[in-house]
Amino acid sequence: MTFYFEKEKTGSTPYVLVDEGKKYINIKGESYHENVIEFFKEVNDWLNDYTELDGFVFDCEMLYFNSSTAKLLYNMLMHMDDCAAKGNKITVNWITTQDNDIIIECGEDFQEDMSNLTFNIVIN
Repeated sequence: MTFYFEKEKTGSTPYVLVDEGKKYINIKGESYHENVIEFFKEVNDWLNDYTELDGFVFDCEMLYFNSSTAKLLYNMLMHMDDCAAKGNKITVNWITTQDNDIIIECGEDFQEDMSNLTFNIVIN
């Protein structure tokens, strides 16, 4: 059975979609929920148990996120990078706007630490 998870955005949480069948992950919006770990628990549990991410695309289009979310995103990306080191082709699209300097900088920092997956910073 393939994993499918979708959660609509709220005032403090982003839209999240994980579609294992389509090999696609999308996180979009703002994330400053008090308990980010609990919010992303199902996604993290699946991701940590799943190592066959070959062909996956992760579109991350965050407008704003707090430090807890940054740590969580970093850990997710490191797991994906570890999977890519084993030969899985994984693409991350870090999508933002030209005027969102903080998100651009964060993407650049994450990109520096990911040596095995394809990490694109996409400026709209």
